[in-house]
Amino acid sequence: MAAEELVGPVPAGWEYTTLGAACQHGGGDIQTGPFGSQLHAADYVPIGIPSIMPLNIGDNRIVENGIARITPEDAKRLSRYLVRRGDIVYSRRGDVERCALVRNHEDGWLCGTGCLRVRLGDRGPDPRFATYYLGHPSVREWVVRHAHGAKMPNLNTGILGACPLVVPPPDEQRAIAHILGTLDDKIELNRRMNETLEEIARALFQSWFVDFDPVRAKAEGRDPGLPQRLADLFPDSFEDSELGEIPRGWGVGCVGDEFNLTMGQSPPGETYNELGEGLPFYQGRRDFGSRFPRQRVYCTAPTRFAKVDDTLISVRAPVGDINVAAEDCAIGCGVAAALHRTGSRSYTYQFMLAQEETFARFEGEGTVFGSIGKKDFHSIPCVVPPRNLVREFETRFGDIDSRVEVNEHESRSLANLRDTLLPKLICGDLRVPGAERYLERMTE
Repeated sequence: MAAEELVGPVPAGWEYTTLGAACQHGGGDIQTGPFGSQLHAADYVPIGIPSIMPLNIGDNRIVENGIARITPEDAKRLSRYLVRRGDIVYSRRGDVERCALVRNHEDGWLCGTGCLRVRLGDRGPDPRFATYYLGHPSVREWVVRHAHGAKMPNLNTGILGACPLVVPPPDEQRAIAHILGTLDDKIELNRRMNETLEEIARALFQSWFVDFDPVRAKAEGRDPGLPQRLADLFPDSFEDSELGEIPRGWGVGCVGDEFNLTMGQSPPGETYNELGEGLPFYQGRRDFGSRFPRQRVYCTAPTRFAKVDDTLISVRAPVGDINVAAEDCAIGCGVAAALHRTGSRSYTYQFMLAQEETFARFEGEGTVFGSIGKKDFHSIPCVVPPRNLVREFETRFGDIDSRVEVNEHESRSLANLRDTLLPKLICGDLRVPGAERYLERMTE
């Protein structure tokens, strides 16, 4: 299928070609990452050169969290597979339409097993423009349709090289990339800001309710570093309990005592829709995606409910993915909803995050996949701090959650705006001056 059939007619002076031809003309190429025989699981190390795998390819960016790494010696041995700034990395199997632009700080990383590397070359199209073009819905659909394999789509260099490509004049390429990149830069800034805010909140929860740092400081005669009124809420000694040493006066209980907990139940399949009828419906971890997700599947006959600000926990395959309900919603059998009895959103979310090791123990439970049932969830033991301290945590750090939520909402709006502009810019329906004016109106 020619590019014209994919994106429609384009302005005079724009060129129709293929991705492979553009790479060849620019002095680049399309290359598969190393095969498994060249790099084994035992070769990965905790500290070293990052190796980009399909799971590290996000929305036009490389996701570094949990990335595998190799030694400098292996990087030298596999030097032909190292990526450079401006390369584009594709997932070779599975979600084959996903790709990411290699940015400055990722220069020299490895295009890992399971990936393809596209190098447009010094004389080729602008890589930023190319990644946006490859994100066009019709282009993504073309890649999926031409991939081999019904159950597990697979790409190769031939398929990707044959992908139709539209190439505007260089100035227009750069202008389009700038318009769309401005939106992506703001989304990335919000993501990094939220990452920092999340780290702050988690560290404070760990300090107060897990490591008991203020209590430890007072017991050792040190200043806990808190305002006096807040410091007075912490005791100055410890006592023994069945969970080990805990602050004096605190208790030991279980999740069922401290939290309102609702286990999900899935309604009949015919009650689901994507028309917005009924309540948003969350079935499991695949519906999460962010701290405050927004769902596109709805249910007209829900049986179990979560309220806005409840923490949602995946209780099946895998157990323990966590987020927060941004709206009243329905929950299926793969989800539980929890809220501390004080009503503290922040404490509930951080408490559930802190149960990572506990939830991991249920990964092998169940006949087919990991799961945790109501009885086991209710009976998870926990330290019980005074409720006035939980309320104080919410008062002081609830604003962090609110800032994260605002940033996520803004990023979703920016992503929708980008996705609206992208097809129009790629085919020339909307030229850059008009797009700039449209962008100014929409972001005022």
